[in-house]
Order: sequence, then C-alpha cells, then structure tokens
Amino acid sequence: MIMARKLAKSTVTRFKDQLKGERERLSSMISELEEEREQARLNETASERNPDADSVDGGTMAFEYEKELALVENARDLLRKVEHAEERIKRGRYGNCEVCGAVIPVARLSVLPYATTCVSCSSRR
Repeated sequence: MIMARKLAKSTVTRFKDQLKGERERLSSMISELEEEREQARLNETASERNPDADSVDGGTMAFEYEKELALVENARDLLRKVEHAEERIKRGRYGNCEVCGAVIPVARLSVLPYATTCVSCSSRR
C-alpha cells in the first residue's frame, strides 16, 4: 500500500461543501420522485396503472414505471456514495484510494467528488 499525502484543508473543505450540496440535491430528488410515484398510484386505479402488458398502453406504462424506479435507485446509489465520501472526510481518509492508498487526483475528485478509488484501481474492478 502506497502512503500518500493528504489533500490541503481548503481543498477538502471545498469538496465537503460540494458533497453536502450533492447530498441535499439527491435527497430532494428522491423525495420528489417518490412523491410523484405515490401520487400517480393514488390517482390511478389498479387496472389503469396495470393494463395488459401486451397492449400499447400497457407497454408504455410498464416502461415509464421501470424508468421511474431506475431513476430512484440511481439517485439512492449516488446518495450512498456521497455519504460514504462524507464519512471518509470525517475519518481523514478522503482523497486517497481505498484499494492502493494512492492520492486520487483533484481533477478526478472535481468530476466525481464521491470517488474512493484512483483511476487505475477503478479500471481493474
């Protein structure tokens, strides 16, 4: 394992703020999507929401429902990654690869502030 230098305190603070904003955005998005799904469920009868899957309407509704579920699951996955990165900040481990210990380049963290592996280790997964 390579021992790496720590990120500057100001850099960590910048990413901490960015992660906080992303956590708030994702939490809000998840709430809105779940609320919309619940409203749609309440506004439609069971037969309207679940028409024959072989019909055009049924196929479209099934596709839309699957798309809504995928959006929520993707947002939840990203939220877990953001929360994990925030925990790494608290523990003083943010910015170092979880696999090899190398410094994760600031350019990578700028694009993916929740990244926990360097590019090399990430590509091996």
